[in-house]
Amino acid sequence: MRLLIVEDEKNIANNLKVGFMDEGFNVSVAYDGNDGYQLASDETFDVIILDIMLPGMDGIKICQNLRAEKNYTPIIMLTARDSIENRVLGLETGADDYLVKPFSFSELLARVRSLIRRATSKEPVITVDNLQVDPNKHTVKRAGRDIELTAKEYYLLEYLVSHPNQVLTRDQIIDHVWDYNYDGFSNPVDVFMLRLRKKLEDNFPKEKKLIHTIRGLGYKFGVKSVR
Repeated sequence: MRLLIVEDEKNIANNLKVGFMDEGFNVSVAYDGNDGYQLASDETFDVIILDIMLPGMDGIKICQNLRAEKNYTPIIMLTARDSIENRVLGLETGADDYLVKPFSFSELLARVRSLIRRATSKEPVITVDNLQVDPNKHTVKRAGRDIELTAKEYYLLEYLVSHPNQVLTRDQIIDHVWDYNYDGFSNPVDVFMLRLRKKLEDNFPKEKKLIHTIRGLGYKFGVKSVR
C-alpha cells in the first residue's frame, strides 16, 4: 500500500516513514505543502497523512484543492493545535480523520489501516479464477488452500489482481509496489514475480497459469483465453 506523508518537521516525517515501511507500506515524504500537493495530484496513494501547518501551501488548502479535483484519497490531518475549531475546519474541508500532536505511532497506524479497510470494503474479496484475495484481512487462497505471502509479495499480488488482464510495465509495478523514486541496483519485479509464480502456480500444478510475461513490455495477470 502506498502512503504519502506531508510534514515539515523532518524528524517526525522520517520517523513515521521508517515506522510505516517496517509495517510493509511504501512511503513517500514531502516536507512542504507545494511538494506535497504536487505528489498527491500526480501519484496514486492509498492514504495521505497531512500536517495542517506547512510552508508553501497549508494542509487545509491542499485538502480543499484535492477534493475540488475529485481526488478522494483518504486523508488524516495532523496538527499541534488542539482546538475544536481546527478539528471541525479540517473535517469540513474533506479530511477523513484528525489526530492531534503528540500522538502514538500505534494509534496513527490503526487509523491508517481503518481508512484502508473502509476504502476497500466495497469489494472485500477479489476473485480471479479460483484465486481469492481479501484486502481487508490480507489473506490469499487458491482452490480453497491458504497461501502465505510476505508483505511485499502480498501488495504485489493485490496490485496485479486489481488490474486483471491488463499489461503492467515493470515501471508501473515499481511505482505502485515499491516507490516512485526507487533507486535499487536491480529491478526487483522479476525476482518477486518468480516468488509469486512458485507460490501461486508451482505449488498448484493442476491449476491454470495466472502470471504471464509479455515480452518487451511487462506482465499480465489472469487466465488466458482459449482460441
